[in-house]
Amino acid sequence: MRLLHTSDWHLGRSFHRIGMLGAQADFIGHLVTTVRERAVDAVVVSGDVYDRAVPPLAAVELFDDALHRLADLGVPTVMISGNHDSARRLGVGAGLIGRAGIHLRTDPAACGTPVMLSDAHGEVAFYGLPYLEPALVKDRFHVTKAAHETVLAAAMDQVRADLAARPPGTRSVVLAHAFVTGGEPSDSERDITVGGVAAVPAGVFDGVDYVALGHLHGCQTLTERVRYSGSPLPYSFSEARHRKSMWLVDLDAGGAVTAERVDCPVPRPLARIRGRLEELLADPALAVHEEAWVEATLTDPVRPADPMARLTTRFPHTLSLVFDPDRAPDDPEVSYVRRLAGRADQEIAEDFVAHVRGAGPDEREQAVLRDAFDAVRADDAAKEVAR
Repeated sequence: MRLLHTSDWHLGRSFHRIGMLGAQADFIGHLVTTVRERAVDAVVVSGDVYDRAVPPLAAVELFDDALHRLADLGVPTVMISGNHDSARRLGVGAGLIGRAGIHLRTDPAACGTPVMLSDAHGEVAFYGLPYLEPALVKDRFHVTKAAHETVLAAAMDQVRADLAARPPGTRSVVLAHAFVTGGEPSDSERDITVGGVAAVPAGVFDGVDYVALGHLHGCQTLTERVRYSGSPLPYSFSEARHRKSMWLVDLDAGGAVTAERVDCPVPRPLARIRGRLEELLADPALAVHEEAWVEATLTDPVRPADPMARLTTRFPHTLSLVFDPDRAPDDPEVSYVRRLAGRADQEIAEDFVAHVRGAGPDEREQAVLRDAFDAVRADDAAKEVAR
């Protein structure tokens, strides 16, 4: 069976001030063409179909168009909700849409109930594990600890139990939306840390033939059977080095996996350039970036006059301007943003405690801070689910 694995469409999202809906429509066209020309048997979409719980109308219309075009091909599609989606909204009409071969899996209660598809070698069970917010689903899975690993492990126990009851030789595919250990994040994924831990071990998914992951925006191979497709388009400059693609996966009669990357069309390349303004304007080596979307970091000791206007004379598609003056790390003028770069909320809070009290928090106080951050994030997730 040949699968096309994609995820993280984020329909409705912009890239800085640039609307991406046209590029997203081009991607949908590319997806449909790939399904038709490469004889794909099933499409799997591993979450974050939309960028937010209540997407704009234009994004909903594009999703509707995608569903119609996939249904017209007669190729089954299995799709789960991600942490950006409203599972309840995405799942509206799932039963009816399923009659057209588009199988939406948004209910955690259905993790152990697969979509069954067949090829010349027999049946393949597709298990959809939507994004599982630990605080909201731990009771449903009868686990005491609200953590990503515990709820995913419980969901996979249901998958393995169902698979064990099926005829020998039944092949299996799991769709999941999670941060799995070994994956490389970017700046454009929403933080899903719980209790100071975001990642789950890949071993949670042992026992199935292929795991189609979503959430991280870079295409990655964790093992031959566990892969991220990544987002089809860039959504932050941290993705400048990404090669945007989908996985074309062949599952043979015995469940062995072979995979090929299929490149996605992107409207412009991304470039991150750094240096003093006059150097950036004169450096001939930067000519290759003149038509790219550009993030420019200026290192001038003193902020130059009209930097954006001057940059756009050479790099007309400059979208982001960052100031990072060349100064010693202990210089009092080093920016607050620079000092906080790459630090988690918990670390920033602990540093603040140390600053105002003269000593950092002890283990008990660290736990209080961690619980507070988890409670706020879980409350935000509950409000999104209820919208």
